[in-house]
Amino acid sequence: MIKNRLEKLGNVILKTVCSSNNEIIETDEAFSLFKHFIENTRGNVYVIGNGGSAGIASHFCNDLIKALKIASNTLVDSNVLTCLANDYGYENCFSEALKVNMKRDDLLVAISSSGNSKNIINAVNVAKNKKVNVISLSGFLQNNLLRSLGTLNFWLDACDYGLVEMGHFFLLHTLVDCYKEIQKKSLNELFVNVQ
Repeated sequence: MIKNRLEKLGNVILKTVCSSNNEIIETDEAFSLFKHFIENTRGNVYVIGNGGSAGIASHFCNDLIKALKIASNTLVDSNVLTCLANDYGYENCFSEALKVNMKRDDLLVAISSSGNSKNIINAVNVAKNKKVNVISLSGFLQNNLLRSLGTLNFWLDACDYGLVEMGHFFLLHTLVDCYKEIQKKSLNELFVNVQ
């Protein structure tokens, strides 16, 4: 049973479909683009999700701050989140916060297993209106809304929350791990060049 589940997860990750400008691109190219967007973000990286995806968003935000020294925010402060959800509806809890906080030099990473969470879609639309780059991670149906809205999109072909969430977590952690390796190599090269 466990081996079968691991094989399914591996297959889902290996079959990740990446797109940019409505064109399918190779996974390595997508990771290079993701790294480029993070490196060239002069503001905050906002990372949003609901439920398990919110947990993934928080972990990714933590990694951005601690491991990569990149300013980021998850927008899940319970006081602000419940205030905005109460006053504007849960479907607008992230979009209302982004209307106030988001600047042109920011980046939005939107995570939704189904790709159809209304509050995630509304937040992405605010980012797009502000001309902010959006990285999306989704799963389930191929034609989900989120997959068509990002500047860069990662889609996992599975209708299983566990597999999609673990796949998203793997992709984001891999980005951080690759980025740290690149930083380490750059520092080593710099050190060698100084000697």
